[in-house]
Amino acid sequence: MAGPLLLIAAGGTGGHMFPAQALAEAMVRKGWRVKLSTDARGARYAGGFPHVVQVEEVASATFARGGAVAKLAVPFRIFGGVLSAVWGMLRDRPAVVVGFGGYPTIPALAAAWVLRRPRMIHEQNGVLGRVNRLFARRVDKVACGTWPTDLPEGVEGIHTGNPVRAAVLDRAAAGYIPPGDYPMSLLVIGGSQGAKVLSDVVPAAVAALPDGIKRYLRVAQQAREEDMARVVAAYEAAGIMAEVEPFFRDIPRRLSEAQLVVSRSGASSVADISVIGRPSVLIPFAAATGDHQTANARGLVDAGAAVLIPEKLLDPAALAAQVGAILASPDAAVAMAQHALGQGRPDATERLVALVEDLAKGIST
Repeated sequence: MAGPLLLIAAGGTGGHMFPAQALAEAMVRKGWRVKLSTDARGARYAGGFPHVVQVEEVASATFARGGAVAKLAVPFRIFGGVLSAVWGMLRDRPAVVVGFGGYPTIPALAAAWVLRRPRMIHEQNGVLGRVNRLFARRVDKVACGTWPTDLPEGVEGIHTGNPVRAAVLDRAAAGYIPPGDYPMSLLVIGGSQGAKVLSDVVPAAVAALPDGIKRYLRVAQQAREEDMARVVAAYEAAGIMAEVEPFFRDIPRRLSEAQLVVSRSGASSVADISVIGRPSVLIPFAAATGDHQTANARGLVDAGAAVLIPEKLLDPAALAAQVGAILASPDAAVAMAQHALGQGRPDATERLVALVEDLAKGIST
């Protein structure tokens, strides 16, 4: 006998698709059938899902892109997607529907609401995205990856955390070596949209550090292709050992070996830093929708695990002051690492699984 059906709806970005994939993997292991509802862009991200997950492309659209004619067509495309999703659910009724955000989740969540199927959303960031905000009052549960999350009045959230990759879990709570008079690692990571300002500021900030810190420092920095040459030249001119790459494929290892992390505060970066447990200086991406990266950083900052520098206040002197203070204070750095661990949710996937199973049983938590 086939297992119950979980329908996962997720938009076409890594931020939405990664936690969706983690839940899909866990539910497949538990014997559930899993379908993924997304659009053509999202389908391109689906390669990492278990091969038994059926991918259904739905018609959806966003008001954020395209000209006037395209925007006029948006409601009709979404309505067509909803009708198609209703028909699909009537033929193969899901036990639970879970949305992870993004416009492609509208058809599945709307159809689940029309047919009164058990349903929930998972929000990765500290501020609900537009679609999750639309459905927050129309679902049975709201799972929150970041805590606290800004929720509409009257809506209660459940803090599950954001699922992290297996490679991060393998290094969860890895032993922390505090800064000292020996080689120290500074890891600099940032989303592709927001990495330019880090390329502009971080090398100059590192160059401004006291010689007593700088002589021991090793830097690994992600930088966009177009910024790499000048970032490398800046570190060479300052006599600082640095690895500069567009993307590090071994970030979990580098995080576990770092004395300090300078990062944007995207939901997945914050989750990785918390689960492994490292001190950080967080610089929220100023153009993030609803300033959600500032909200993402709040938990670590309030716990004493991170220092936040708003992008408008970011300059080499300000960053050098914070980096220097942490690297010159081993005891404070150790405390920050411990506080970061206190914010981590290595069991985020299991918490999501429990919510799905409760909904399937009709149990309220």
